[in-house]
Amino acid sequence: QEQAPKSVDEKIMSRPTVTVFDPSTGDSCGTTHMPDVLSAPIRPDVVHDVHVGMAKNKRQAYAVNDMAGHQTSAISWGTGRAVSRIPRVNGGGTQRSGQGAFGNMCRSGRMFGPTKTWRRWHRRINQNQRRYAVCSALAATAVAPLVMARGHRIEDLPEVPLVLSNDVANVTKTRQAVDALSKVGAAADVEKAADSKKLRPGKGKMRNRRYVMRRGPLIVYNDDTENISRAFRNLPGVQLCHVERLNLLDLAPGGHLGRFVVWTQGAFERLDEIFGTATTVSQQKSGYRLPRHSMANTDVARLINSDEIQSVVRPARRSERQFPRKKNPLKNLGVMVRLNPHALAARRAEVRAQAARKARTAANRGLSAAAKAERKTRHSKKAQRRAWYAAANLNGDVAW
Repeated sequence: QEQAPKSVDEKIMSRPTVTVFDPSTGDSCGTTHMPDVLSAPIRPDVVHDVHVGMAKNKRQAYAVNDMAGHQTSAISWGTGRAVSRIPRVNGGGTQRSGQGAFGNMCRSGRMFGPTKTWRRWHRRINQNQRRYAVCSALAATAVAPLVMARGHRIEDLPEVPLVLSNDVANVTKTRQAVDALSKVGAAADVEKAADSKKLRPGKGKMRNRRYVMRRGPLIVYNDDTENISRAFRNLPGVQLCHVERLNLLDLAPGGHLGRFVVWTQGAFERLDEIFGTATTVSQQKSGYRLPRHSMANTDVARLINSDEIQSVVRPARRSERQFPRKKNPLKNLGVMVRLNPHALAARRAEVRAQAARKARTAANRGLSAAAKAERKTRHSKKAQRRAWYAAANLNGDVAW
C-alpha cells in the first residue's frame, strides 16, 4: 500500500527522543523525551536585549569624591592681566601659587561632569521577556551548528543535546568528573577552556580579575546533594546550574546563543514541568505558556512557489506603460525638431551654405593665370592703401 503524503508538521524534523549516556562507560543506556522548550523559537534579538539589561543588574555604584578638585583656595584674577580668567591658587612662595585650579583642564582640577552614585545602574526587564530569552537560549543549546559557531569543541560528542544518566550524581571527585566527560567526548571543550587562560589586558589585573578564560560546558543537574557540584566545580571553564535556576547569563554568555550544556537525566526530564509544553502550561510558572513559532514552515520561497498557492493566486500584473529611452537632442535631429521646429530650417540653410563654400573653393582652384595675376594686383593695391594711411597718420596733412 502507498503511504499517505506527510503533512507539513510531519515534514518539519523534530526528534521525539534523546539518547541517555552512561557517564562511566560512555555507552547508551536508554532514551528520554525531547522537551518542547528545546523547540522554542530562537530569537537572537530578544536574547541580546535581555542579556544587556541583566548584565547591568550586578553593577556596584561608583563615583568620585564630591570635593575632588575643589579642596584648594583659588580665585580668578579677573581681566586686564593678559591671562585667562580661570581661578588661580592664592598665596606666594611656591610654584603652586598662581596655577589654574578647579577647571577640568587644570592640573589637580575636578573632572568634567563628576560621576554620581545616583546614576541609573540597574534595568528592569519584563518577566515574559526574560522567560522568552531563556527559552530561546535553551533551544539554541540543542542546535549543534550554533554550539559549534560559539566556539565549543563538540566534534567528538555522540549527540546534541548531551544527556547523562542520573549516575553522574554519584561522582564526588574531580578525577572522576574528568573521566566521565572524557567517556562522552566532552573533555575537549574543557581542555580548550583551560588552554585559553591568559592575563587580562588593562587595569583589571589590579582589581581581583587578573585572568580571563573562555567558557566551557554548563552542567545542569537536578540532584539536591552537593556531590556533583563539588566534583565539577574545580574544572576550568566548567559551570554548574540547578535546573530550577537556569540563568540567561549562563545559557548565553555575552548574549551569544549556543552554550554547550551537559544535562543530567533528571534535569532534562523536568524541563517540561518547569516551562510547560506546546499544549499545557507550566506547573511552576503561573499560567506560563511556551512561545510559539510565527510560522510552522519558514521556507517562504517553497510555500509561495507551491502548486497549492500558485493555483489560486491571480496572475502577475504587467505594466502597460512604456518608458521611452531619452535621446540627446544635440545628436539626434528628430528630437531637436520636436523641441525646436526652426532647427530643421537652420540645418538646411547650413547645408546650403556648406555647398556654396565648396563650389567657391572649387571655382578658385580652377582660375586662369590672368585671373590669378589680377587678384594679386588687387591685393598689392590694398597694401599700398594701408601704407598711405599709415604715412598720413604720421605726417599730419597729406597733399592730394
